[in-house]
Amino acid sequence: MESLTTLGAVGAGADYSFLALFLRAHLFVQAVIVVLVVFSVWSWAVMIEKYRSYRHVRRSIAAFEDVFWSGGELEALHDRVKVAPQSPIERVFVGGMAEWLRSFAPEGKPLIGSPARIERALHVEVAREVDKLRERLGVLATVGSISPFIGLFGTVWGIKNSFESIALSQNTNLAIVAPGIAEALVATALGLLAAIPAVIGYNRFQGESERIGAKLEAFADEFTTLLSRQIAAQV
Repeated sequence: MESLTTLGAVGAGADYSFLALFLRAHLFVQAVIVVLVVFSVWSWAVMIEKYRSYRHVRRSIAAFEDVFWSGGELEALHDRVKVAPQSPIERVFVGGMAEWLRSFAPEGKPLIGSPARIERALHVEVAREVDKLRERLGVLATVGSISPFIGLFGTVWGIKNSFESIALSQNTNLAIVAPGIAEALVATALGLLAAIPAVIGYNRFQGESERIGAKLEAFADEFTTLLSRQIAAQV
């Protein structure tokens, strides 16, 4: 009975805050914890940047489509945005217009195969913009896939050290084992804490990039149709 009372007093007096567990942990486990914290901060920075970027892209696409379909002259709109296009849809538009302006002979007649070349140019621009939208999403995929394993590795190492401490002290008292196991489990917890938001963020922004890409593809198809009509009218 006395030993149980003493054990309870030891457990009650121990500091199990995150900082205390980190400072008591083995150097290797500390390194694992630091790596996981860095991964977590990195993934959150990417997610915040992507959230702001995608929100801006959605708004810019809506604003540009309103101007594009307002009935104004395409050449005037091109002159306004070609110097410094600010959004993916503007860059797709500028790329299509550049090919359109190269689709006429010096005497003003449209060249053979101009619609097909315009369509290819637009879809190349769309693919390029979608690739830009997906930049750094690989960071989220990597953090989400490897963080649990890194955390588990740190936990296994920490538990190994706890069992070594038991062997050296020849004492199986819970007060000897519990702190080391608690320190080791922090690594697993941090691994999950880094991985879960990263996986959610990756799935969210991957889907968002696909939706934006679909909008750009739809715009490219509509723009191609519009230019093809103008070419047909001049033949």
